[in-house]
Amino acid sequence: MKNLIYIFLLMTSCFAFGQTSNASFGQLRGNVTNGEEQAVEFVSIRLKEINKGTATNEKGEFIINNIKPNTYTLVASFIGFKTLEKKIKIEADKMTIISLELFENSELLKEIVVKGYINANEKVASVGKIAIKPMDLPQSIAVVDRQILDNQQVRNMSDVLVNTNGIYIMGTTGGYQEEIAGRGFSFGSSNTFKNGVRYFNGMLSDLSNVEKVEVMKGSSAILFGNVAAGGIINLVTKKPKFEFGGEISMRLGSFGLLKPTVDIFGGIGKKQKVAYRLNASYEKANSFRVGVSSERFYVNPSLLFKIGKKTEVLLEADYSNDERTPDFGAGIINYEVVELPRERFLGVAWSNYKAQQLSTSATVTHNFSENWKLTFTGAYRNYSTDLFANTRPNTGTFISKDGMWIRNIQRNQVADNYYLAQLDLTGKFNTGNINHQLLFGMDTDQFETKTTGYTQLSRYDTVNIFGTKTYKIRTDIPTLSAATLTTSPVSRVGVYVQDLIGLTKNIKFLAGVRYSYQQTGSNVLTYSTKITTNSVAFDGAFSPRLGLVIQPNKNISLFGSYSNSFTLNTGVDINGNALKPSLIDQFEIGIKNQLIDSKLSLNVTAYQIINSNLAQISLANGNTNANIKELVGEVTSKGVEVDFIARPIKNLSVIAGYSYNETRYTKSNTYIVGSLLKYNPNHTANLSANYTVSEGKLKGLNVGLTSLYFGNRQAGRSTRVQVANDSYKLIHIDAYTQIDATVGYTYKNISLRGKLANIFNVYSYNVHDDNSVNPIAPRNFLATLSLKF
Repeated sequence: MKNLIYIFLLMTSCFAFGQTSNASFGQLRGNVTNGEEQAVEFVSIRLKEINKGTATNEKGEFIINNIKPNTYTLVASFIGFKTLEKKIKIEADKMTIISLELFENSELLKEIVVKGYINANEKVASVGKIAIKPMDLPQSIAVVDRQILDNQQVRNMSDVLVNTNGIYIMGTTGGYQEEIAGRGFSFGSSNTFKNGVRYFNGMLSDLSNVEKVEVMKGSSAILFGNVAAGGIINLVTKKPKFEFGGEISMRLGSFGLLKPTVDIFGGIGKKQKVAYRLNASYEKANSFRVGVSSERFYVNPSLLFKIGKKTEVLLEADYSNDERTPDFGAGIINYEVVELPRERFLGVAWSNYKAQQLSTSATVTHNFSENWKLTFTGAYRNYSTDLFANTRPNTGTFISKDGMWIRNIQRNQVADNYYLAQLDLTGKFNTGNINHQLLFGMDTDQFETKTTGYTQLSRYDTVNIFGTKTYKIRTDIPTLSAATLTTSPVSRVGVYVQDLIGLTKNIKFLAGVRYSYQQTGSNVLTYSTKITTNSVAFDGAFSPRLGLVIQPNKNISLFGSYSNSFTLNTGVDINGNALKPSLIDQFEIGIKNQLIDSKLSLNVTAYQIINSNLAQISLANGNTNANIKELVGEVTSKGVEVDFIARPIKNLSVIAGYSYNETRYTKSNTYIVGSLLKYNPNHTANLSANYTVSEGKLKGLNVGLTSLYFGNRQAGRSTRVQVANDSYKLIHIDAYTQIDATVGYTYKNISLRGKLANIFNVYSYNVHDDNSVNPIAPRNFLATLSLKF
């Protein structure tokens, strides 16, 4: 941390004293949006009197340098939009910052089809480390931008994932986290990123500062090393701007929800070489579960330094402090879910889950030229959690048939420090008639996780989940003793190269490989004996990636790809050696379409993922130790995804999709071959529509509808074939459909938005194993009032 502070102070000093300027000229910088607050690319920006100008980039931004001080007429024009003229004053040795908004010309639109928005297949995901257009990428991606987040009034990741087929919430154990999965594989914290840096997903994410959510489905091991095969998620936060502005808002909702937020940005100093942004929020709420509450504080400051014309440095910090009541639910007896009143909470009243996470990062970007760029990222992250509550039902004591449950008490504390250094070189060049988009990079990261386990308190008290019997309920907070301290250091280094080769105008080939080397340790201190046991494992793996893209025309892409990833295993083999990692093969084919002048995108993807050396308990010599394993299992995931995004008429946007997945044990010495894995729905589907009135008396009105179908799935525990009369069973969870409605109105810079969620009050659950049954929220509302300035 001290090193990061030192680097920050050193860079700041260089920025402050190392700049020179030409006092004879001024500078103009700005951005252009349409009536829906979307960036507009290729807008012509011209100063009429001197006929000097430029065009906006994909972010709607522009800059004009070396302008003599004077008053000019700025002209902004683009086919299908009304030409905008605006008087501006340029001063010597200063930067003028402006924001422009263009409106469609209805007369021209009768004759010309205009694309004043970015098609879904044109939204580049920054987490890909290189700006490859989705149409050129042999991989399925999705980008959910801020406009969608605002229109749908998202509150958590489950709301966001309504828009991403194949990626879903598999569980909400304890109610303090959202367990994400994709294509049959669980996303741990290694698969979730914020601004390209891994973040801890064992606590709920605040989305008030998020500009967009990027999802790359399938394998991304070549980019990040040890990630699960199903995909990755990247949250991109709002960035500094040089023009002054911001937004304040207040959100109110059911169950006592209260959430004020503030977002403010602007430039610093006359030369406008430094910009800042500050996002902050506070949230307090109860729950539909009686006795459950939460409180969270979040802040996200950032600074952007412009060093000359080619280099910029972005400094960001992100801090979240979250405290809430852990709620493991109850309602499973003999592997069957028992319906209870949705509001019934059966945990101890004083139980608590405290989590905080701090991350800081410095990103230095240098453009050697228009085609070559070097990016360095240094980051530090720390998180800590403290869970002090009753144990999960059925983990300590099973619930009896009459509903009697003896509650035990648990405590667990985790602290983690994470460091990352990453360097990426990207470039575009030609070898003869062949085009190249090259990515070369290296990274190193280190984790040190300390877990303190406490002795459990058995038979704290007794409750009856049906409420038919009354027992004496304890309210005192017991004292538990620390039992073990487990320190798990992990060091990893990787080198990777990837090239998108344009063999012809219509045929592109993607090839790349990564080598990762990882050292994993474990040091377990037992406090009662003061004995420490140590172990260390060394693993190395190559992760290749190959893909072919064929484009019959600019609106159709056919692709196929192969990639390989690895996942680390815990435990040892029969000789006591650390278990080697499992290697996972993934095959993907698909088609991407841009139709009706790019107003519609329709993508279809099919995939197969095979973990052919799955770690399972060793059966050699009658072994019953679950820590002794062998790579004898196989899991196969197969699926099809359909993504549809359209703007069929002016101001109407539609998002729809369907996903089919089947994940089974195809080889196993432990479970029934052919049996389905837990948590993964075979079918999911979504449909949302949003319409904004842009003319007439109702101008500014916005209405929307969002629906989600979540198919049948299983929880519980898979039956073990090597255990006679095994008591383990899978638990069937029925499918459900949830529908939400939104409405909003914007007048000038004031907006009022509302949402009615789960309109038909559907009742379903998120279930983890056989011990955490968390009902989904009943019908509820929220409203947000915001002011932009």
